[in-house]
Amino acid sequence: MLPERLKKALDDAQAQVNSLVLGKPHEVRLAFVALLSDGHLLIEDLPGLGKTTLAHALAATLGLEFQRVQFTSDLLPADIVGVSVFDPQVRRFEFHPGPIFTQVLLADEINRAPPRTQSALLEAMAEHQVTVDGATHALPDPFFVIATQNPVDLSGTYPLPDSQLDRFLLRLALGYPGEDAERELLAGHDRRALIAATRPRLDRDDVVAIRQAVSAVHASEALIAYVQALMARSRRHPGVRVGLSPRAGLALLRASKAYALLLGRNHVRPEDVQALFAAVAAHRLVGEAEAGSDAALAKSILHAVAVD
Repeated sequence: MLPERLKKALDDAQAQVNSLVLGKPHEVRLAFVALLSDGHLLIEDLPGLGKTTLAHALAATLGLEFQRVQFTSDLLPADIVGVSVFDPQVRRFEFHPGPIFTQVLLADEINRAPPRTQSALLEAMAEHQVTVDGATHALPDPFFVIATQNPVDLSGTYPLPDSQLDRFLLRLALGYPGEDAERELLAGHDRRALIAATRPRLDRDDVVAIRQAVSAVHASEALIAYVQALMARSRRHPGVRVGLSPRAGLALLRASKAYALLLGRNHVRPEDVQALFAAVAAHRLVGEAEAGSDAALAKSILHAVAVD
């Protein structure tokens, strides 16, 4: 279990983000799950529903170094990872790091950039390093990517390839706010001003310590068997062309541990897995054309597997 100081700091951090992103407590919790699981977060929704606000609120609350990159159709990989420039004084190429060398990277509207630019994030997200001109450069620790994307049927978007989607531990959507939350939003202060005035509730050492506590959360053999059954079902479920990989199973288990810790427990329950399954699995499933949305497939798989 977390020490009392860390538990209070984590509770305060979640409360602060909830005060900035109104009426979305489950989505805020999922964002913290992605961070504490040493994963990355993809937020997909229509423009204007608070994707960037959530990303900024989370970054401001964590007390970590933060960079934002606006993805556009003319953005180049070097604009993200950096470039080697010849220095005539020392007569050699010197590497100039790009904005990816930060602890929290907001990749805003990631699917407005072409696939070549999107792929610049692949190595960084998987291995926490980038390779430029044959030289490997380590990224800061922790390294957390929050990407936002608009639905792929909107103009000017490029769908993320499966390999890129798989790098995101969780995908979530915010949706329209509830009536009370929207009224408070309309009557309240500007979100940007509130985020600018936000003070961090956690720091780098806190995040590292909480991640270590997540890894110590217990998952029983029965729980692991339940996760494995979900993976197996996804590979033979009607309408699914490509099921979940072992990496997806590891991601689900890791996220479930973080979810349990956020609820104050040192062990995982099946309901933790169920609460996260769609967010972890849906964007990794490849369905047949007539099978419906990936989220519907994920829910169908979840309902098809009983808890022993």
